[in-house]
Amino acid sequence: MTAVDMKRAPRPTVERGQYFLITLAVVVLGWVIAAGNTGISYLALGMDAIPIVTGLIGCLALVIVLRFLHHAWWLAALSVLPALLVLVGSVQYAPEAALDSRGVRETVRVTADSAAGTGRSNHRFTLEGPRGELDETLNYDGDDPDWKVGDRIEVISDPNGVVPLEAASDVDPGDRLGMLVMGAAGWTCVTLLAGLRGFVRRRAGRRPVFDDIG
Repeated sequence: MTAVDMKRAPRPTVERGQYFLITLAVVVLGWVIAAGNTGISYLALGMDAIPIVTGLIGCLALVIVLRFLHHAWWLAALSVLPALLVLVGSVQYAPEAALDSRGVRETVRVTADSAAGTGRSNHRFTLEGPRGELDETLNYDGDDPDWKVGDRIEVISDPNGVVPLEAASDVDPGDRLGMLVMGAAGWTCVTLLAGLRGFVRRRAGRRPVFDDIG
């Protein structure tokens, strides 16, 4: 085959139905990662580090798959925001749902702050309820806690002692579930866009080795 014939050779094409199935598989993968990490969070209640690590691995895996689906990192980067929603939602939904369903609510008074006068940001608030001082502390890591010594707040504690005590105002499993669904839906939109773009580029025979922004 001469150089002229090679130039005139038809560009490789991609069968539309097959590429649609590949794109659909990536969409399903995103939902599986979201649901799977939520399940891991349930199984590892009280050990947030486990679903955080598995969630990060799952989110990174989807970004890489999206990169190969459409051959550009910039569109894969759009999946980062939905990934954060999926990560936070999947990690926090299980413990908050457990507290909401089986937790014991009571109104307590803050009697001490471990960070008071120390300049530290890891606050451990000692609480006193109707039956005396609670064994658990209310923990807050940050410079501006919502509570101070003398405040009366409602808290929820796990009777099984698996999930750490939380302020009732911070326990909202519905909000975490909403974040999880929004993140997975965002992944779906990005994947469909990536699939369309990738199909058009491959049908035109454009297969760049390095990242592009076009």
